[in-house]
Parts: sequence; C-alpha cells; structure tokens
Amino acid sequence: MKDHFITTALVIIMVLNCFDVITDIHLGVPLWHILEESAIVLLSAVGAGYLIYENHHRSKRLAHLAETLFESNKRVDNITEKMRMERKHYSQVIHQQFDDWQLTSGEQQVGMLLLKGLSFKEIAAVRNTKEKTVRQQASTIYSKSNLEGRHEFSAWFLEDFLS
Repeated sequence: MKDHFITTALVIIMVLNCFDVITDIHLGVPLWHILEESAIVLLSAVGAGYLIYENHHRSKRLAHLAETLFESNKRVDNITEKMRMERKHYSQVIHQQFDDWQLTSGEQQVGMLLLKGLSFKEIAAVRNTKEKTVRQQASTIYSKSNLEGRHEFSAWFLEDFLS
C-alpha cells in the first residue's frame, strides 16, 4: 500500500513537472531552470518505474509462494490414516508413561508442551499461569521421571526413533 502511494506521488510529481517544463519552454525561461526541472521529471519517472517493477516482481514472488504453500498444504493434508493412527498411538504411549510417573493433569499438560518445544514463558501463556508455576511443574516432572532436565526428558521419548 505504501509503495503504491509513493509510486502515485512520483507519477503526479513527474506529470506536473512535465507540464511546468513545457510551459517554461514556451515562456522562454532560462535553460538551466528547464534542465533542472527536466531532471526532476526524469528522476521521478525512474523512481516510479523502479517501484512499479519491484511491485510487479514482488507480486509474482508472492503468487509463487502462495502456490507453493497451497501445494505444501495439500501434501500435509494427504497424511495417511496410518500416520494419524501412529501419532495417536504414540500420544497414548506418552500419556501412559506420564501415568506411570504419576504426573498430575497439570504436569502432563506441561510435559506435552515441553515435548512440543515451547519455552516456560510460552507454556505459561498457553496455560494462563505464571512462569514460576510452570518451572516448578517442570522440576517436579524431572524429579518424578528421574531425568535431569528438559533435554533428557525430550530425549527419553525420542531416542527410540533415532537409529
């Protein structure tokens, strides 16, 4: 929007100065003044042309990105039912392990968000609680699971997938 406004302003400046140059030529204004205003017309035209060119190419890139995003979304939507079932099964395995560790409901929520990679601050925002509470719950999770921290906690669930 801002680029369109600037382009329009440059075109208006160019057109008005062009009329001024033509008028000055008919009035016999000194050559230096005509050259000065002609330079303004030329610079305005170059600036407007450049912005039009950039806007055109940006629009093409955005259209290409939109098409790529659409194709990517189609591929994501084509996840097989088996993959969905495996994800569901893995989630159940995680929750079963949480139950084995006797994590409370709140601790399980924090545990899942930790596994998803959220920071304590982000988890606090998602759960509408204080960051200090989330840190305490994470500490309790590590204690109940006999794991040292976030990295070891995440690795515990991911190590079987790494070959």
